[in-house]
This record gives sequence, structure tokens and C-alpha cells, in this order.
Amino acid sequence: MLVDINFKIPAPLSNNQFYFKILKPEFTAIDYEAVMSSKERLRQVFFEHDTWPEENMTLEFNTMELIQHENEFSAREAFAYAVFSPNKDNYIGCVYIYPTKAIDYDCEVYLWVKDNELHLDNELYNSVEQWLKAQWPFKQRAYPGRTLSWNEWNKKQP
Repeated sequence: MLVDINFKIPAPLSNNQFYFKILKPEFTAIDYEAVMSSKERLRQVFFEHDTWPEENMTLEFNTMELIQHENEFSAREAFAYAVFSPNKDNYIGCVYIYPTKAIDYDCEVYLWVKDNELHLDNELYNSVEQWLKAQWPFKQRAYPGRTLSWNEWNKKQP
């Protein structure tokens, strides 16, 4: 478990720029569109030279990934959120909170916005950081590839 069983999971973030919902299979179609429309840039979000998403990633594969995220959330192993505009009519991207083995950190956080919402990337990062700091138990949050270079991040791995 990423958080203790007694920890009350905070309400999904909601502010004047973003509205979070737990990432679930019901978002498959809009998530798939967002991922595939931004695939080149997303290959640098989770690892330095990632292959995800593959050129030929299918809608079915995406559904399986969203089922996995939902299951991890239910088991408190990781937390994934779909990010929408405040009026809930525009799917912007995703936020993932994962356990880590890295030295000096309590969790790894990854986030992305689709290419046509790139102007919101820094605002999303700042909102997530404030939310995690204020409402979650993680004292040291790592944002690999964002606040730590991939080289620095690799040195933190056991």
C-alpha cells in the first residue's frame, strides 16, 4: 500500500483550473484520444526514452491499463486521476501517484496534459504539488523528468 489503511484519501482536486476524477475504464475513449494525440511528448513523461504509447496501441489495450489503474487505486497501491477542465467538458490529461524505491522520496508523481493543452502544464504541476503537500502524507515527492533530471533520478534508485 502506498498509504496507510487508516489514511482518508483526499477528495479529488477541484479548483478554478482543474477538476480531477479517479481514472477509470469509463474514460477509455477520451483518454485514448488524448494519449494518441500527444504520444511523441508522452514518451518522455514516465521514462527518458519510453516506448509508451506504442504507435499501434489499441483502444482495448488502453482499457486494460485503465482497469489496472482503477484496481491499484482501490488497493491503495497507486493513485491515478483523469484531469478535466473545471466545467468537466474537456479532458486535459492525467496525474499518477506511485510508490517509489528511490532514496529520500515517499512517492513518484507523473503528470501530463495533451498537446493542445500544453499551456496548462505548469499550472497543473503547481496545483498537484500544492494538493499533495496540503492533503497527502508524502513529505518528499519526486517528479522524475520534471523537477529531477532523468540522470539525477537514476542516481536515486537503489
